[in-house]
Parts: sequence; C-alpha cells; structure tokens
Amino acid sequence: MQPSEFRKHVAEAGAAAFEAASLKWLGETSKQVAEVVDVGEHHIATVRVNSVRPTAGAARQAGRELARIHAAGAPAFGAPPAGYEGPCFIGTQEQECTPRDTFAEFYPAQRVLPFTYAAFQAGNISQGCVEMVERACELIQEAELPPFGPARIHGDLWAGNLMFSDAGPIFIDPAAHGGHPVTDIAMLALFGAPFFEEIVAGYEEITALPDGWQETIPLHQLHPLAVHAYTHGLGYAEPLYQAAMKTIRLLEG
Repeated sequence: MQPSEFRKHVAEAGAAAFEAASLKWLGETSKQVAEVVDVGEHHIATVRVNSVRPTAGAARQAGRELARIHAAGAPAFGAPPAGYEGPCFIGTQEQECTPRDTFAEFYPAQRVLPFTYAAFQAGNISQGCVEMVERACELIQEAELPPFGPARIHGDLWAGNLMFSDAGPIFIDPAAHGGHPVTDIAMLALFGAPFFEEIVAGYEEITALPDGWQETIPLHQLHPLAVHAYTHGLGYAEPLYQAAMKTIRLLEG
C-alpha cells in the first residue's frame, strides 16, 4: 500500500516553511493545490498525489483553476504569502519578496537582475548577455505595460509543478508571491506543459488575458531563464540572451 503522504527533505533553512505558506495561500482559492499535512525545519509533507496521464480536459480545468488563483489577488507586486515573514525561495534559491506598487519596480530588481548577475559570477553567461538583460530591464522599468494585477501567482509553474491526478490537476511546489499572471503562463510555455493551448483556453473561460500577452512571453521568461542559467549552467545562456533580445525589440517598438 502506498503511503498517504509525500514527504520531502528540504536542506535550505526556511524553504519548507515558505513552500507550506505558499501552498496554503494558493489553496485558499482552489482545491487543486497540494494539501500540506506536516512541515518542519527541513521537511514538508503533503497529501500524496497519484499521477495519471494528462488529458485535454484536465489541462483546461488547470487553466480555470489558475485563473481563479490569480484572481484572488495580492496586496502588492512582490508580496509574500499572507502572514509569512521568513525568507522566500524559488526551488533551492532564495529570492527577495519586498512589496512594490508596480510590476516595473518589482520584476527587474527582485527577479531578473539578481539571478543574471549570479549566473555571470558563476561563469555561466557572458558580459554581453548581462548587458542585453540589463537593457531589457531598463525598458521594462520605463515601459507603459498594460495595467494588470497584482495577481496571486504560483511563481514556479514549470510543467513538473503541474501534476495530473485522478482528482484532476494539482499545483505543487510553488514560489508564491504577488506578480503578473502572464508570468505563470509563460513558464508553462517555456518548459512544455502538456496541452498548453487547453490551459490557456480554460484560463480565458474565467479571466481574459491582456491584449498582446503572447508577445510579452519572452519578457516573463527572463526570470526563470536567469534562474536556470545560474543553477543549471551554460545551456541556458543563449535562451536568456534571446529572451532579452526579444524583450528589447518588443519594448523599443
């Protein structure tokens, strides 16, 4: 018989508590979020999810649930889960969550540039790549992007963190904070979520995405690409460079 819970060891101090707080915050608005049953300094346990093959219908349901989670909102861009005051993470990496009024204030300074500089210091990207990302961030800070959010976002929504079970789609391992809704969708696109088009269709059954959102996907992929350039090495240098270049082209018009 399978155990009724999934227990994960977490080496980084504070990471388990942050994941638990993130799951609780997202779970306030959707039953399709993994349920925490225990958390300690270096472990977290959730109700076990029995994985099944994804279907178009389940993907569409995932989109609807993601829209409901986003619609719950957040106090500010960069706001951590309600009531949580410890360090914030994406995976094993600590990242800042300081509330800001606008996406332009928050995203470059707290998400893209710190990991870009860390990737450069690790020898994983070139100075030219850094300069390209810096220019993209300057334009984000100056741009008049369509007003949207702050949404209550998952924050680390690659394909592996959207599971499919006999109870429907289940969101796991979040790095939740106040952010832009396209950030979650862009990460699903980046790492090849199954039935991506159905996820988007389900999302838009609940909430319309902003006009032109598809063109902003590279902008929203700068953060996960910078994280991966730092943590996973040279293979992400060129994708990060290309995403920065596409962002520059978009915002320079």
